[in-house]
Amino acid sequence: MAEPVRGRLLGLGVGPGDPELITLKSLRLLRGAPVVAYYASKESRGNAFATVESELRAEQILEPLIYPITGKRPPPPYDYELVMRDFYDASAARLAAHLDAGRDVAVLCEGDPFFYGSFMYLHDRLAERYASEVVPGVCSVLASASVLRTPLVYRDQCLLVVAGTLPEEALERQLAGVEAAAIMKLGSNFAKVRRVIARLGLMERARYVERATMDEECIRPLAEVDPASVPYFSMILIPGARWGEQ
Repeated sequence: MAEPVRGRLLGLGVGPGDPELITLKSLRLLRGAPVVAYYASKESRGNAFATVESELRAEQILEPLIYPITGKRPPPPYDYELVMRDFYDASAARLAAHLDAGRDVAVLCEGDPFFYGSFMYLHDRLAERYASEVVPGVCSVLASASVLRTPLVYRDQCLLVVAGTLPEEALERQLAGVEAAAIMKLGSNFAKVRRVIARLGLMERARYVERATMDEECIRPLAEVDPASVPYFSMILIPGARWGEQ
């Protein structure tokens, strides 16, 4: 008896928010997939879905994967790591049912699937059992540099990408003496990150942008940003010194 035909797991990077920044390959695979899965919150379908919504077909099956928690983590005894592991396990099982039935599943990922993308947690759980394909996308670091009109690195400079969720002391160690940096995952971490940047004397070099390439895009001087207003989808860039000005 022939083996049943299984579906493919497709991780599609759909870019930073501007629908025109989706690659042709992602768009082709998205349009052809019988099932489209996407991460969302209880209040919103999410940026990745909003980016491609106009390209979806009525007959496609939608699988929203609703995060159990967004924003600030509850204090102990809430076990955030366990809750998220259970969520990714359950999400993978939902998609596996489609894959076992022979249906390709396209998983939308804002930016790039393997660059801080939540798709990677599904890939870890499913890629050994099912054929998979991952399509890279324009990541938020490059989108932010573009809208800030700021080259990131020249010649042999090194770029550090760091999460603002790190403890303050760890952030300071990472950024001390840095040639160029991109600091992601700001949100409620913004005030901490700005303190570190100020202590290291990097305020003049630092550039702030939120929701790069989206309709709500906003660029402001770092010193003027209200920490209470900073969304998760924001970034600080510390560009490398211009060639010849080091």
